[in-house]
Amino acid sequence: MIDPIDSLAFSMHANKGVFAVLLGSGVSRSARVPTGWEVTIELVRKAAALQGANCEPDPAAWFLQTTGKEADYSALLDAVAKTPAERQQLLRSYFEPTDAERDEGAKMPTKAHRAIAELVKLGYVRVVLTTNFDRLLEVALNDVGVYPTVLSTPDHIEGALPLVHTGCTIVKVHGDYLDTRIRNTPEELSAYPEQFNRLLDRVFDEFGMVVAGWSADWDEALRSAMTRAPYRRFSTYWSSRGKPSAKAADLIARRGATLVNIEDADSFFHRLAEKVKSLEEFSRPHPLSAAVAVASLKRYLSEQKHRISLNDLVNGEIAQVASHTTGPGFDVNDREVSGQSVLNRLRAYEAVASTLMQMAFVAGQWSEGEQLRVWERALTSLATRRAQGGVVLWSELQRYPATLLLYAMGMGAVLAERWETLHRLFSVHVGREGREDKRVVEVVPIWGLFELGADAMKVLPGREREHTPLQNHIEGLLLDLVGAHFDSPAAFSLVFDRFEVMAALAYAAPQVARSQTGERYWTLPGAYGWRSDNRQRIFQEVSDSLTSTGDGSPLVTSRLVGATAELGQANLKELQQFIPQFRWR
Repeated sequence: MIDPIDSLAFSMHANKGVFAVLLGSGVSRSARVPTGWEVTIELVRKAAALQGANCEPDPAAWFLQTTGKEADYSALLDAVAKTPAERQQLLRSYFEPTDAERDEGAKMPTKAHRAIAELVKLGYVRVVLTTNFDRLLEVALNDVGVYPTVLSTPDHIEGALPLVHTGCTIVKVHGDYLDTRIRNTPEELSAYPEQFNRLLDRVFDEFGMVVAGWSADWDEALRSAMTRAPYRRFSTYWSSRGKPSAKAADLIARRGATLVNIEDADSFFHRLAEKVKSLEEFSRPHPLSAAVAVASLKRYLSEQKHRISLNDLVNGEIAQVASHTTGPGFDVNDREVSGQSVLNRLRAYEAVASTLMQMAFVAGQWSEGEQLRVWERALTSLATRRAQGGVVLWSELQRYPATLLLYAMGMGAVLAERWETLHRLFSVHVGREGREDKRVVEVVPIWGLFELGADAMKVLPGREREHTPLQNHIEGLLLDLVGAHFDSPAAFSLVFDRFEVMAALAYAAPQVARSQTGERYWTLPGAYGWRSDNRQRIFQEVSDSLTSTGDGSPLVTSRLVGATAELGQANLKELQQFIPQFRWR
């Protein structure tokens, strides 16, 4: 099922300017900006202090008992600050940062505000409704060169241009912190002036909606405006941390909204903006989630300044794979082991890892230096078994996502002749419970995946008589995913075999270096063992490189096939002599 954020990004990209954003206090929470009610309670404390009274532990109850009235923002403000200048100065202390707070990032635009500003600048969002009094969004917009029309009073609305004639309009339904006419009490929130109602009716009728940071619990008039909208021309996406409140759930049902479970508003809007920007660079009628991720990856690889976003993107995808490969469908204790059940489990892993594989193929071609570290960590993570014991085959297949990642990224590196990248991938160390660490090339390629041998995969339906059943299966999978990067299926198969030959040479390189010990040569079999034309061509390429450039060969400087050209040639010779042991001809 498609990720709701991907769905929103696609819809927003395809319908530029038709989505409005509704922001509640949760969006400003990480900026340490108080809500209107929190300011009201603080004003009660100040009023109590003026009287020498103790209003704790419940300032609101104390105020009601003392005055016979509910705590009212405007009345309290008048009580503690008599002149407009005094009131503004007092309010600034709550909503505007001191130098120290600015250094800490407090009371400054959050990542969510910055991301929304980017979407506005690009033309995807033109209307923002907010219950917040602060000006964090205005600051974020100004920082990217956007100067919005701000409507916070009925007078503003009466004199405003139609929404279609403004680049960006912010509707502050509860007012602005520098205007004492804000709406804050339950009575004030129960009904809006007619000017606001007419404007909200238009927005909820004519725009799609992205809701964030709003519980819907206190704002009766805003709830009413949303429910009385006669049509739903565009979708509503409602983001929520955890389970929505009962009132929010009712609105979600009435609007037919899509619920988006999020960690916080910052990560939600940042991800949304990044996906929309990626769709701008990689646009087609019905783009898939993987295409968005690959477009993002390409952009992040283009400049080092994107290194944090690159790490977040890859780590996020690894987390997706990890979280979706647990549960009953991946139970290592499942006693049903048959050709069909094995195929089903392979396909389940592949479906989860599909986006990661397409990203990895591109990363193998273009990653450099520090950009490879996140992929090395990814291999370590995916190659570490999470559950011990159980059925041996299911336990071994826990590393299958790492195998898919290695084959995809390795083929990308081979296609681009990035031998140093390939060596780094093969050399990543994998921890094993109660046993010594091993290199990725020793435990992740297909013949290293199964301790009892890759013939275990001959149970796959229709592959019982194949020499390399799982290689053939993965080759078909990768051809579907990245075959468009090759001139022909034959060109693809050549790169596939070239990758497996390099894996075999890298696996055996330490053995060859220790050859004086009399250690018996063994390495990873592969489809190259029975595709003799490809094998002979690849062996000749390796030999020519080692012969013509010696220790200057990229295969040696990368330490992929050996530390010297002499060791590389010895390794190649051993591999040539080893192949007849496959007995595949």
